[in-house]
Amino acid sequence: MKTKLLALLALLVLALPLISQTSLSGRVTDDTGEPVIFASVALYKHGVLITGTETDIDGYYRFASLDPGTYAVETSYIGYTKQRVERVLVYAGKANKLDIEMTADAVNLDEVVVTSYKVPLVTQDNCTQGATIVSDQIRNLPTRNLNSLAATTAGVSDAKASNELKIRGSRSNATDYYVDGIRVQGNAIPEQAPTAAGEGYAEIVENEFITAGTEAFSTFSIDVDKAAYSNVRRFITAGQLPPADAVRTEELINYFDYAYPLPEVGNAFAVETELGPCPWQEGHQLLHIGIKGFEASPVDAPPANLVFLIDVSGSMGSPNKLPLVKQALGLLTEELRAQDRVSIVTYAGGFQVALLPTSGDQKEKIMNVVNGLGSGGGTAGGAALQRAYELARQYFQPNGSNRVILATDGDFNVGISSPEELEAFIAEKRATGIYLSVLGFGTGNYKDDRLEILANKGNGNYAYIDGIKEAEKVLVTEMAGTLFAIAKDVKLQVEFDSATVQTYRLIGYENRLLDKEDFEDDSKDAGELGAGHTVTALYEIVPQPGAEGEPLGTLHLRYKEPAESQSRYLKHELPGDAQLLEQTSENFRFAAAVATYAHCLRDSKHKGLATLSLARELADQARQDDLENYRADFVELIKQTENLTAQLAKAGQK
Repeated sequence: MKTKLLALLALLVLALPLISQTSLSGRVTDDTGEPVIFASVALYKHGVLITGTETDIDGYYRFASLDPGTYAVETSYIGYTKQRVERVLVYAGKANKLDIEMTADAVNLDEVVVTSYKVPLVTQDNCTQGATIVSDQIRNLPTRNLNSLAATTAGVSDAKASNELKIRGSRSNATDYYVDGIRVQGNAIPEQAPTAAGEGYAEIVENEFITAGTEAFSTFSIDVDKAAYSNVRRFITAGQLPPADAVRTEELINYFDYAYPLPEVGNAFAVETELGPCPWQEGHQLLHIGIKGFEASPVDAPPANLVFLIDVSGSMGSPNKLPLVKQALGLLTEELRAQDRVSIVTYAGGFQVALLPTSGDQKEKIMNVVNGLGSGGGTAGGAALQRAYELARQYFQPNGSNRVILATDGDFNVGISSPEELEAFIAEKRATGIYLSVLGFGTGNYKDDRLEILANKGNGNYAYIDGIKEAEKVLVTEMAGTLFAIAKDVKLQVEFDSATVQTYRLIGYENRLLDKEDFEDDSKDAGELGAGHTVTALYEIVPQPGAEGEPLGTLHLRYKEPAESQSRYLKHELPGDAQLLEQTSENFRFAAAVATYAHCLRDSKHKGLATLSLARELADQARQDDLENYRADFVELIKQTENLTAQLAKAGQK
């Protein structure tokens, strides 16, 4: 009998982690696909209310540590019909998913009841004050941060230095907020808005105009990183303008896909060029260069040997860090195939191999480890990085993709002794065929400058994950390109003809510039191109008078096949006939719109007549090929920026 009891207890102990990792999450949207923010989500079991939560700014909700079983989920929000989903099966040890669509309640919205109201006498025992902010007001505010919304109420001040929201004349825990019926208590609400004060950004010195007769060659490495765009979006969404050095123009432009022609069979990529007027400077021209890599679906991609190196230190504890990392890994895990291998190494003070190489079809095993991750302790990235590379080498796929994927806020403070030594270590491993990609998370202590360099040295991609939608874009929609390199050390060199070009300026790519001699030097590192990736570069041109219609020069291109050490060479003649702006392609006008927006954010000395309204108009007229709504979202981001700058100007902060 004693033996049976011990066996039963052992089974219960083993079952506890499985039960604690059972969760239910999803997204609440309206019938147009837009998120319903701060919607109430209630969870019922056997008709009894178990718990409740609210959706976040992107419409997502999550219930953690559930008991397996059958539940009912009910969502409600003012102006929408209440939705209830019965018989929702929640399986043990799994990250269960349930998305819910709500429908606007037109009947109730149209019914307005007017009643008489008598101002009451002062009640000496009732010292309360109330204010209601409705959804339309929220949409029109320059911020959608909870603290900033609450600060529209009299008696509330935003204390940036202490990261708190102060309630004047209030005792601790004396003030309550109700957001769509959800009670938020306290004298201070944690501030989630980003600030550049504790973050790190490398200085950007904008490219100047160069006289073609003095220097005809412009040489640079390609860049398919997109972190700057989602990081800029994070600032704007939180009601702040980003620091100028956070705005890497080429990453904003390359965040979007462009409809360039596919390469011919047997070629790694195709090249397209176009010439039109510069929208922000009369008399100048804009040269548009587009490169398209051949496409490969995740099904056809070679086997992947992935080692996730996850920062679980104390700095990763906030909701937009480790919890978001876990959600992102959940999305990627769903896309893994049986031939893929996944390992997980965590670090916080020390490091731990949380998951030895595991086949991609063992999704439950992988997710059990992911869901069990927790944060705490110091940050020791160096030793953990070495262990991650050891695992990648031990299970190296000769004909596959071998990659370490670092997920962190960049706050390395222990480990490999210096940044230079760390960069040299990563570059050495790059030469063995193991690349490093970086996923950045969080605010406050985010080290953008450090993470960008690590990804560059590791021949990998660099992305900033500001929400689950961005995680899906990077790790699902663009996974083949993110993980599968089709060319490395890709360099571009534009040779301008001084007979047709007076001066020129490369827009962006300031930290990717190369010397003219580096173009033919195969030992010089440059960027990689993933399957299906597009690369876009823009030059602002001052043409020679009377040289209209003559070719501007020649585009030279060098790249290496992933397994080769000697580069291959291509060339392409640049156009000379400049089209009218309305005759240019949507690719041209949209890229010009993003460049215009970046010039405004940076307050560039080269911005000329660039305005946010000009950027919006250009982008709004170039949205035909927008299957994922990224271009539409960009137009909305410009509108948010316009509202924000107007508010700052009115407050005298600009």
